Amino acid sequence: MERKVATVLFADLVDSSGLVAGADPEVVRQRVNRYFEVVSRCIEAHGGTVEKFAGDAVMAAFGVPLAHEDDAERAVRAALEIVKEVEQLELSVRIGVESGEVVVEGGDSTFATGEAVNLAVRLQQAAEPGKILIGPAARRLGAGTVEIEDAGPVEIKGRAESVWTWRAIRMHDPNRVAAAPFVGREPEMELLKNLLSRAVRDRRAQLVTIFGEPGLGKTRLVAQFAESLERVTTLSGRTLPYGEGVTYWPLASMIKVSAGISDDDPANDAFEKLRLCCESEAVADLLAVALGVLGAAEGERTPEHLTWAALRWAEQLADFQPLVLVFEDVHWAEEPLLDLIEHLARSLRNTPALIVAVARPELLDTRPSWGGGIRSASMIDLAPLDARESEELADALLSRSDVPPVHRALVLERAEGNPLFLEEIARALGDDEGLDRIPDTVQALIAARIDRLASEEKCLLQSAALVGRVFWRGALEQLVPDLEVAALLDGLLEREFVVPEERSSISGDLAFRFKHVLIRDVAYAGMSKAQRAEQHQAFAAWVGERARDELAEIRAHHLDHAAELLAELDGAIPRDLARTAAEALEEAGRRALRRGALVAARRTLLRAVELESSPGRRYLAAHAAWRLSDVPTVRDEAEEALAEARAAGLPDVEGRALVLLADLALHTDGNVAQAHDLADEALTILPEDELAGLYDAHSLITTIFWWLGDAAGATRHGEAMLDLAHRAGRPELESLALTQLAGVAGVRGDVADSVALLERSEALAETSGSREAMAYALAVHGRRFGEGESDEAERYLREALEMFDEIGAAGRHGWTLSNLASVYRQRGDLSLAEKTFREAVGRLRRTYEQGFLVEAERGLAEVLVERGRVDEADRLIAEAQRRVGREDVWTRASMLHARGLVRAAQGRTDEAEAAFVAALEIIEPTMYLILSREIRASLESLHAEAALPEGRGPSLSTSMRLGR
Repeated sequence: MERKVATVLFADLVDSSGLVAGADPEVVRQRVNRYFEVVSRCIEAHGGTVEKFAGDAVMAAFGVPLAHEDDAERAVRAALEIVKEVEQLELSVRIGVESGEVVVEGGDSTFATGEAVNLAVRLQQAAEPGKILIGPAARRLGAGTVEIEDAGPVEIKGRAESVWTWRAIRMHDPNRVAAAPFVGREPEMELLKNLLSRAVRDRRAQLVTIFGEPGLGKTRLVAQFAESLERVTTLSGRTLPYGEGVTYWPLASMIKVSAGISDDDPANDAFEKLRLCCESEAVADLLAVALGVLGAAEGERTPEHLTWAALRWAEQLADFQPLVLVFEDVHWAEEPLLDLIEHLARSLRNTPALIVAVARPELLDTRPSWGGGIRSASMIDLAPLDARESEELADALLSRSDVPPVHRALVLERAEGNPLFLEEIARALGDDEGLDRIPDTVQALIAARIDRLASEEKCLLQSAALVGRVFWRGALEQLVPDLEVAALLDGLLEREFVVPEERSSISGDLAFRFKHVLIRDVAYAGMSKAQRAEQHQAFAAWVGERARDELAEIRAHHLDHAAELLAELDGAIPRDLARTAAEALEEAGRRALRRGALVAARRTLLRAVELESSPGRRYLAAHAAWRLSDVPTVRDEAEEALAEARAAGLPDVEGRALVLLADLALHTDGNVAQAHDLADEALTILPEDELAGLYDAHSLITTIFWWLGDAAGATRHGEAMLDLAHRAGRPELESLALTQLAGVAGVRGDVADSVALLERSEALAETSGSREAMAYALAVHGRRFGEGESDEAERYLREALEMFDEIGAAGRHGWTLSNLASVYRQRGDLSLAEKTFREAVGRLRRTYEQGFLVEAERGLAEVLVERGRVDEADRLIAEAQRRVGREDVWTRASMLHARGLVRAAQGRTDEAEAAFVAALEIIEPTMYLILSREIRASLESLHAEAALPEGRGPSLSTSMRLGR
C-alpha cells in the first residue's frame, strides 16, 4: 500500500436517460461505446489511467501508478479534449477534476481511495453540461497552464465548509518564469553569452546542455539569457512527456513561430504559410510532417528526411541573423528528436547558431552518450543558490508579507537554495498555508522523480526517509533485509537523491544524507501508515542495539510515532509498545531537562505520562512545567505526583515532589516558613542515593537564605549543592551551584572571588552542554561589571537572553532583561533603559516570578523618576509593593529605597529620609553590602542637597546616577 498525490477526473454523460428514451437500444449501445472509447483515448493519451466505469460515468487517475509533476495539467488537458470530442458525438458531458492524497495498493495497482475521489465526483455533479469544474488543489497545481474563471462554492457532504471551485476554459503554455526576480547565475549567463559569441565568430553551431534538478532555474536562466539578446532570432519548444504525435513537438513549436502559424489556423492556411517561410516546397512538405498538418503522419517520412529538412530550415533562418534554438525538457524526448538535435549540432556549418538543450540529469540515464563526439558540445550543471543569493531571493519574495524572521529562516532552511522550492514555500506562507506541509507543486515535482526509480530503489529510499535526513546503511539492512542495500544505495548516490555523510555518529557504519530535505519528506509521505508503524519500531530496535544512549531521543521519537500511527489505524496502542515508548520518552525527557531544553522536555514527558502514567513521570512533567514558569498546571500535577508516590511507597519521588511544592510556596505564595518546612521534610525523606533530589532541596533552601540575606546559610547549602552535583557526575549542576556561590560573593562585594567562581561555572557549563547553566552563569557574570564596562556587560547579558529564550526560561529571561536595563541606565541611556525595563515587566507579569517582577518594576520606577515622570513612578511603586514577600529582605529594602527616591523628587524630604532609614534597618544586617551602600549613598545625597541653598546643586536622582 502506498500514499500518493494524484489528480482524479470524473466524467459523466448529461441526460443519459433521455438518450435511451425512444431510441433503438443497439444504436444507443453503439453511441455509448463510442463515448467510452473517446473518453478512454483522451485520458490515456495524456498519461492517465481509466480506473473504472460506473453506469455512464468514467473515473480516471493521473499519477497512479506513476506520478508526474504535471498530473493536474494532464488531467485538465484531457478533460478539455473529452468535452470537445464528446460534443462531436452529439452528446454532452460534465467533468470534475481535483487533486489530493490518495491511497493505492502496491505494485501496478491503480485502485485509489481518498478525499480527492469524492471531491471530483461532487464537482462533476455540480458542473454545467459541457463544463469542467476543478477544485482548489488542482487549481494550485495547474497554475500557469490552465485559464480559469470563478465558479463559486460547492457544498460537500460531511464538510463544515464549502469548497470553492473554478471552471477550466482553455490551456496555454506554462508561464513559470517571471514570478520571482532573477538572482545569481552570473557565471552561467556569461558562459551562454560566450558560446553565442563563439558561434557568431566561428560561424559554427554550438551545443550547450543545461543540466539541473527540478526547480533550480534552468528555464529561467535561458529566458533571462534570451531577453538580453539583440538582433538574434530565438525560438524555443518544450518536449511533452505524453500524447500522440509528440516526437517532434519542440521542433514543431519553433517552426510554427518562424512561419507565423497559429494553432487555430486551418490546415491549408498553415501549409501555405509554411511554404512561404521555407526555401523549397520539399522542405515545407517534410516539415509539415513535424507539424502534423495536411494529415501528415510521422510514419510517412523517415527520420532522416525530417532531419534534412530541419537542417535546411535552420540554415535559412541563420542566414538573416544569429539563431538560438532552445529545446526544453529534453529528458522526456524520444530518440528521433535527440538524434535530430545532435545532427543539427554536428551539421550546421558556416552557420551562427547556438543550440540549447535544457534537461534534468536523468537524460544521461537514457542517453549516456549525449553530446559525445561533438567537438562544439559543452555543459552547464546548475547548482543550488548559495546562502547570499538565497537570502536575496527570499527578501524579494517576502518583501510584501509580514513574515517574522524565524519564518524567513525556516523558508531558507527548507528550500536549501532551490529557487522554485523557495518561491513555492514563500507563496504557501503568504497564503497562510504555513510551513508544516510541502507545497503541492513541490511535492508533485519530487514525487515524479521518485516514481521513476526502480521499485526496489524506491522502497529503499522510503525506508531511508523513515530514518531521517541522515541515515545509516546498517539501519536499512535491518529495515529491508531482502534488498541488496549496498548496490541500491550506489544507484541512489549516482542519481543524487542522497549523498555520503562525511562523519557517521555510529562507529563502523556508513552514514548518508538526503541531498534535499524535501526529497526525504516526499519519500516518507509516500509510505502507508501501516508500513511506517512497522518500520518505526524496527528502526527503534536497531537503535536500541547499536546506540541506545547516544540516540535515546531518536529512539523515543520513532517509538512514539509508531504508537501514534497504530492508535490512529487500530484505535488502540499495543500494551508492550506503550510501555516501551513511555520508558524511552521518559529517558529522552530527562536528558532534555539536563541540557536545559525545557520545552522539549515538557512535551516529551507529558507524552510519556499519556502512554503509561507513573508518579515519577508525572513529577518530571510538573518539574519541567515549573522551570518553564507554567505555574497554573504545576501545583495540581505536583500534588498528584506526591499522593501517587506516597501510595506507591516511592520516597524518591515523594521527596522531589515536596521540593517542587516548596518552590511554589516560596515564589508564588511568598511563604518562607512553609517553603522551608517542605524542603526540610524532603531532606529527611529522600534516600541518600537520590543525589539530584537532594541537590534540588538544598538549592531551594539556598534561595530561602537569599531571601533572608543570610550569607552563611546560602553559602553552606550552596556548597552542599556543589558536593552533591560532583558526586552525581553532573557538571551542569556543579555549574549552577558555583553560580549561586558567585552571586553570594558578588553581593557581599568580593568581586575577585565572584569572578573566579563564575569562570569555573562557565567552564563546567560548556563541558556539560547545558544551555540553562551557561545562560545563568553569563547573566550573573554580566551583572558584576562596573561603571565603564557597560559594553562587556551588555554582551554577556544579551548572550544569556538568547539562551534563556531558546530554552523557554521565561522568568530568567525577564530577570536578565532587568539587568540589561540597569546597564543602559548606568550608561546614561534612560530612554533605552525605560524601554527595556518595560519589556522585562511585561514578560515577568506572565510568570510566577514575583520577586523578579517587583525588582523590574522598581528599576522602571527609578528610571521614571530620573526622567521627571514622578507621579507615574509613584503609582508603579504603590502597585509593586503589594507583591513584596514579607521575608524577602532585598526586595523590601530596594522598594523602600525606590519609595524614598520618589518622595525626594516630590520634595517630601522627611518621608524620603524615613524610607531610606527603614531600608537600611532591613538591609544592613544582611549579606547585601552593595545595596546597603547604594541606599546609604542616597541618604547622604538627600542630606547634602537639603544643606545647600535653594537652587544650588544637582537633584537627588541626578547625583545618584552620577555617583553609581
